[in-house]
Amino acid sequence: MPKKDPLRQYRSMRDFSRTAEPSAGGVAGTEAPVFVVQKHWATRLHYDFRLELDGSLKSWAVPKGPSLDPADKRMAVHVEDHPIAYKDFEGTIPPRQYGAGKVIIWDQGVWKAKGDAARGYREGKLKFTLEGSKLRGGWTLVRMRGKSEKNPPWLLIKENDAHARPSGDFSIVDEMPDSVAGPQAAPDASLPATLQPQLATLVDAPPADADQWLFEAKFDGYRVLARVAGGVARLYTRSGLDWTRRLKPLAQAAGRLPDGWYDGEIVVLNADGVPDFQALQGSFDNGSPESVVYYLFDLPYSQGRDQRRRPLVWRRERLAELLDRSGAPADTRIRFSESFNVPAADLLDSACRLGLEGLIGKRKDSFYVPGRSLDWIKLKCGHRQEFVVVGYTEPRGTRIGVGALLLAVHDENGKLRYAGKVGSGFRAASLPALRKRLEAVRAPRSALASTAGTEKGALWVRPDLMAEVSFAQWTGSGRIRHAVFHGLRNDKPPRSISRETSMPAKKTTSRSARVSHPERIVDATTGTRKIDVVDYYADAAPLLIEHLKDRPVSLLRAPDGVTGQMFFQKHLGPAKIPGVRELARELDPGHDPLMEIPGPEGLLSAAQMNVIEFHTWNARKTLIAKPDRMTFDLDPGKGVAWPAVQEAALILRAFLNELELTGFIKTSGGKGLHVVVPLQRRHDWDTVKSFSRDVVAHLARTLPRHFSARSGPRNRVGKIFIDYLRNGFGATTVSAWSLRARPGMGVSVPIRWDEVASLEGPQHWRLENIRERLGEGNTPWMGYAKAAATLTRAARMLKRAAPSRARRDAE
Repeated sequence: MPKKDPLRQYRSMRDFSRTAEPSAGGVAGTEAPVFVVQKHWATRLHYDFRLELDGSLKSWAVPKGPSLDPADKRMAVHVEDHPIAYKDFEGTIPPRQYGAGKVIIWDQGVWKAKGDAARGYREGKLKFTLEGSKLRGGWTLVRMRGKSEKNPPWLLIKENDAHARPSGDFSIVDEMPDSVAGPQAAPDASLPATLQPQLATLVDAPPADADQWLFEAKFDGYRVLARVAGGVARLYTRSGLDWTRRLKPLAQAAGRLPDGWYDGEIVVLNADGVPDFQALQGSFDNGSPESVVYYLFDLPYSQGRDQRRRPLVWRRERLAELLDRSGAPADTRIRFSESFNVPAADLLDSACRLGLEGLIGKRKDSFYVPGRSLDWIKLKCGHRQEFVVVGYTEPRGTRIGVGALLLAVHDENGKLRYAGKVGSGFRAASLPALRKRLEAVRAPRSALASTAGTEKGALWVRPDLMAEVSFAQWTGSGRIRHAVFHGLRNDKPPRSISRETSMPAKKTTSRSARVSHPERIVDATTGTRKIDVVDYYADAAPLLIEHLKDRPVSLLRAPDGVTGQMFFQKHLGPAKIPGVRELARELDPGHDPLMEIPGPEGLLSAAQMNVIEFHTWNARKTLIAKPDRMTFDLDPGKGVAWPAVQEAALILRAFLNELELTGFIKTSGGKGLHVVVPLQRRHDWDTVKSFSRDVVAHLARTLPRHFSARSGPRNRVGKIFIDYLRNGFGATTVSAWSLRARPGMGVSVPIRWDEVASLEGPQHWRLENIRERLGEGNTPWMGYAKAAATLTRAARMLKRAAPSRARRDAE
């Protein structure tokens, strides 16, 4: 009797002249049978769970998708067998075909049955383990009893093991919605020329959910990223400096790796196998990099694919496999950075006793995102950070070269503040070279904002050098105690050095709020979904909250996406939003209470409620009657080219400088640019608005071909209206780091004035590329608070400028 064809039903349901689904074929798993989970937007969104068994893919439709919570018993409806080739199918099943709709490979890998797979399947209880990109560990499929045999329902249940997670803490279908297949492309076409690394956030203790994290040693070295293409490797620091020539032997070894971007740390090990930062610095000074070891810990790009949206555990497993297959491990200069399956607190204690700098923790299921992230954390043994060297003292006694280095950090206003000195930890052999470097940057005066408390007889230097220093604690006066020198650094700009503060560990725990309808399309032109918006605000929260905190906020909600109906929400009302506070009624008498978003929870709750834009007042809740800033919105009329907007911003800046006011600039993310002037809180709303109107009127009189002092489309055809109306009581402006509810999903980003000329347009940064900018953070506005001024003198100067211009016009 001929064997029954397991694909007969599958073929009878499809017209293969119209659908790209495979009719047969596929290669069975060589080492283990394969599994695939396909996300399928058919009549209703569901997930197709498929296991290779007896020459085909046994298949179940799971309406809600898999859950990592053993308490969730997910319905799984048994459907027809599919060919093994279906494991590679991604695409769109055309209309009027069975299962019409989009299909992506949500997860894939191999599986192993516990016991006899065929028997378990026949008897309706199949226990197995999965090794996929997203789904791992033990699972059970069990057939429900007493149900119809046509499309019999089963239950898909996660076993309670190390890979289980409560659904209240983590929904894998919401948090990890994308395909794991990735686009196939030629390596040269897909490998970017540059890569901004992911950075860790300093925390004060291991996270509460430490079992969901990997912990590695925090190496005492330099962060280095390797780009390998066609057997040639180039090595870059975290700030993008090319160190290939400095690390030539290492680059030659890395060239044997497969094409891709590799992330790691370079160190020099002492006799006990512990990283020694001074020895590393000495290898550069002596021109002998042969002793440098490269520990690799991540794989952002590999062999033609962008792997950054794959989970960390998947990237690390692939990295370990690539190192095993390549010739690099034969050269002990390239090593894999192992993680440790030990309680985090015990591991940190051991690391400190061994003389290591600390630990790096990384969330197992996290993606690779540029800039600082809460998915990567650092736990330090005591205090240690970089300082700007601002001076030194002469040696005493038998010491040669240098007595002590004078150290500083930048404060919130961008000023250098004295942080104390370091006089221990130097190696005698390196002191003459250190003295030579200090003499090369000697300066006639101090770069400090104040020299109070510094050493007598100090020799000052330009703030060009950075020192890595460990210390016992900060004093109340902002000095460090019991400092030890570890070496000079040159892998980041000195202007980025400020006092490091740790974040409470509780803030690194998983986001508990579930995102409803994560696949809802927000912007069809870019394919942006609701989950993409929520993910962005989670990443940008530390930067955005600096601009939202203490200010009344208005929310622009777009429940139907950026082309649908939108509305502003200025008051919280009866529908509370977690993390969004009501302000005192006295701030806006006669109206409902205004709102404030003081922290990340409110930001993410608002995004869950379809908020796209966040707009803020020009005053803080602590003194609502006195604005602390003045805003100018450069709004181009019809026919105005972008270069004219750039020129207008520079003209406005120059005029503000004449009035002895400092302007800070940001992209609007919409049509123009925003110039913000920080103010001391001494003037009322009418004064600030009147002054800003006079500035605009002066520019319109002076350059009538460029500027219009009147709003309205007809009044500014071919001209730029500098909108001063945002300076009135109750008026708002979109916040820095807010998305814009427009096609393209632009972002309002703080920039430096020297970046204006290089902007491609008001949407220079968009949701699709903004993570490249998050690492820069708010540093372009360094010195903002210090620049706050009054308008009294500026108003007198502006009044004198108006008549003189009128006289020139009359002449």
